[in-house]
Order: sequence, then C-alpha cells, then structure tokens
Amino acid sequence: MGRVNDLDPLASFAALLTEEGRALLDSLADYNPSEELAVATRLRREHPAELVSAALGQARLRQRAAAKFGPEDAGRMYFTPNGVEQATRRSVASYRAERFAALGVRSVADLCSGIGGDAIALARAGISVLAVDRDPLTAETVRANAEALGLAELIEVRCADVTDIDTSSYDAVFVDPARRSGRGRIFDPKAYSPPLSWAIDAARARPHAALKIAPGVPHEAVPEDAEAEWISDHGDVKEAVLWFGTTPRTVRATLLPGPRSLTGRGLPDPEVRKVGRFLYEPDGAAIRAHLVAEVAEELDGGLIDETIAYITADGLRPTPFATAYEITDELPFNLKKLKALLREREVGVLTVKKRGSAVEPEELRRKVKPQGPNAATVFLTRVAGAPTMLIGRPA
Repeated sequence: MGRVNDLDPLASFAALLTEEGRALLDSLADYNPSEELAVATRLRREHPAELVSAALGQARLRQRAAAKFGPEDAGRMYFTPNGVEQATRRSVASYRAERFAALGVRSVADLCSGIGGDAIALARAGISVLAVDRDPLTAETVRANAEALGLAELIEVRCADVTDIDTSSYDAVFVDPARRSGRGRIFDPKAYSPPLSWAIDAARARPHAALKIAPGVPHEAVPEDAEAEWISDHGDVKEAVLWFGTTPRTVRATLLPGPRSLTGRGLPDPEVRKVGRFLYEPDGAAIRAHLVAEVAEELDGGLIDETIAYITADGLRPTPFATAYEITDELPFNLKKLKALLREREVGVLTVKKRGSAVEPEELRRKVKPQGPNAATVFLTRVAGAPTMLIGRPA
C-alpha cells in the first residue's frame, strides 16, 4: 500500500480500515505494550512505519477500552484517545437504552455521539439511531464501530454541528455535551458544549429525551419538568441524567448491575444519633441524589453528624444502597492511640475511609505503619461535630 500520512489523522485512520490495516490490528490483539519497541521494529520490516504506529496506537486504545466495553467489543471497535476517556461505559449505556425502549422509543437522535458507545447500546436495543458529532475523525470512528459490530443498518452517522440538526422526525433525543476542554473538566453547565440550556431546549422539543450531565451538577440546575437520575456502576458514580417525558421532579439513584433504583420521597433529614453497632456507607449515587434520608429510613438508622453522610443503626439490614460495617471502637481523633490499638490487634491490612476529615488516607497509613495478619477499617470522620475515629470491619 502507499505511504500513510501520519500528520493526517483521517488518512491514518482510513489506513487501519484497509485489509492490511485490519490484519495488522488483529495481529496485535494480545501484544504486550512493554515490548512495543521490539514489536514495532519487527512489523516495520513488512508494513509502512506510519501504519505500524497507527496500529500500535489503536491497539493500546483497545486495551484501555476493554474495561468499559468488555474485551470482545473493545477488540473489534475503534477509538480515539478522547473517545476512550469520555465514552459511556457499556453497562450504563445499555441500561439507558433499555429505559428508552421501555418508553416505546423507536428512533433516537444521539447528539454529541462521541465514538458511539450510546449509539451502539441503542441499536442493540432495536432502536434506530442518528449519531451526530462535529469532529470528522470521531464521526468516522462511529461509522467504523457500527460496521464492526454489525449495526450499520441501525446507525446513521452524520458529521455536523448538533445545533444544526432537525430532530423533528425522531421519537427522542439523547445529548451528551462535552464537559472537557483543554484545561480539564468543565463543571459549569453553561460552559458545556453545547450549553446545557440548549440541550434542555432540544429535549423539550421531543416526546422523550435524556441529557447526560456531570454527577456534581447542582440540584437547583435541574429543570422542574425533568427527572434527575444519578447512576453508579459497582459502587462508582458514573453520571447523572436528566430525563424528559417521564416523571417530572422525580429524583432517582440507580445502581448497576441490577438495576436497582431508589426514588426520593421528600423525607426530612434523619436525626443525629450516637454511634450504634453498625455504620452504613451509602452508595455514591444515593448521596449525589440527596437520598440519604431514604436510605436511613430503610435501615431504621440515623446520622452520626448532621453534615456527614454516614448512617448508624443497631441492627444489620442488608441493602444494595449502602455498605455495612460493624463498629468495634469509637475514639477521639488521635494518631498515637490509633497506632497503639492497631499494633495491639496486629492489624496489617488497613482500609482508610474518610468523610469530613482533612487527613489523607496515605498519610495516615505512613504514620501508623500497620503490621500483622489481621485487617480493619478505620473511618476518619466527625461524630456530633467532633473529629472521631471509628474502627470496624465489613459486616
């Protein structure tokens, strides 16, 4: 084949889609990045250097993407560096697609589609998708992914500015505004690209819509005609979503796998209690959704401090919305006493959690130097306003 221009990302990407490029990528499925120099030297004897560089770069991205998409899909898909970073995790995209399907949605305009994580999930749910992204390389990546996964008939790709798209023929829109710039993450919804205000207007124009936003979005920024849902996957908060055409003013925390959802009921803040036998750490989605009171009611528990999202109770009640720990000791914050206690109990595996404390976990570990065969968890927090250490173990 001819020389690949490594200064032209589109040309380099197109070369990966040729028969030679695909074969080269297939040969790199299990390569070890630590041996990249030797691998590159060997491959350049048979292939253009620029193609080898492009293939190695794509192979690295596929390995990174396996955590989000699973090794089977990631091994067939194509990625950009930003696309891997910003793409929706497959489990989250699948859950959202299932919600759209349950609403009777048959067609979605996926605006700001990125490399196509959500478009793929929607298509697999039997929904036809228009995937729109203004970056030419990203648009080509979506197209290649649709082909690679056998979904090209359901995914139409368009390289355009999303603000120019007529969505009137679609049942729903999904908007995932860019929340990163050259300076890093963007926290102000007005600075999203496109701005959240534009995305809300686009959502209101269709019977159903979902807008992906940052989990830290202020609750006061949620429109009154929207449902707000915070989603965690295996305990990690991944995103918040504004739903339109569902149940306005509903606040929901959803845990994956599952899904398991907790809906807000407008409960008052739980009372503050003395630390009981068990301490519960609510899932981050419940905390972000301001549903700690709902979790506490389920556990018949209270707070250890009015400003701290730890729930205490005397009974053990398993719940998907919180992790339980049995508390063995409650001490005023004092590193010398903690070190002595851990040494006495031969604790060498120390898990440090903190909420409402300025002490960093790694700093604490260095100072107490845990040693021994036993394990413990220490919570650095406040109890009724006082800096406190709670020691325990998973219940």
